[in-house]
Amino acid sequence: MPRDAMPSGGKLTIESANVLLDEDYAHAHTEETPGEYIVISVSDTGTGMASDVIRHAFEPFFTTKERGKGSGLGLSMVYGYVKQSNGHIKIYSELEHGTTIKIYLPRVHGTAEALLQRSQPQIIGGHEHILIVEDDELVRHHVIRQLQDFGYDIVAVRSAHGALEILKNKQFDLLFTDVVMPGMNGPQLAVEAHKLYPDMKLLFTSGYTENAIVHHGRLDPGVKLLSKPYRRQDLANKIREALDD
Repeated sequence: MPRDAMPSGGKLTIESANVLLDEDYAHAHTEETPGEYIVISVSDTGTGMASDVIRHAFEPFFTTKERGKGSGLGLSMVYGYVKQSNGHIKIYSELEHGTTIKIYLPRVHGTAEALLQRSQPQIIGGHEHILIVEDDELVRHHVIRQLQDFGYDIVAVRSAHGALEILKNKQFDLLFTDVVMPGMNGPQLAVEAHKLYPDMKLLFTSGYTENAIVHHGRLDPGVKLLSKPYRRQDLANKIREALDD
């Protein structure tokens, strides 16, 4: 519950949006089915969750509360309802940085093939040099494959400090970095990177929603942000937009 995550108070942000998850996204997230969804995002500015807690968060009776303070059934019941509705649920969280939970529920009835055959703009790639900074291994490998398919020259690392070591010896056209990471975060990395290369373009990405990131003071308004999870088309468009800006 948000009140447990924010015992001294904080901010709760609730958002909704329509999204289309394509075949490529479903391939990288095997438990999901492509199609149109309504996504409901709930973000808090609380204590956050460690990775081992996230792994067990949906298990019945799992709780980090003291005995008598909670049953551990809340998230497991939500998980069960979402799965019964043919949807899925994602948790994005870092300790001391808050949590965003995204619930995806099918928007319409119909076959995924029919939904995904709707006309989409042509994907435009390029040959620029891009540095990817992403601490999630699965996401990192996924975005590497995508951007290489678009024609870009890619170097990818798991931490901001690793990115700075590479930037000391190589210039890139674009820095594509996660916002919330252990140690140095994305905005802090961007400041240091621009000291080395003031003209380098910048694109942030995060599982937290744009409103949650901006309103919680982690990202300046107007900075380019690609929210996770993102479709192949969205990734291509945002990368091209950042490079051409």
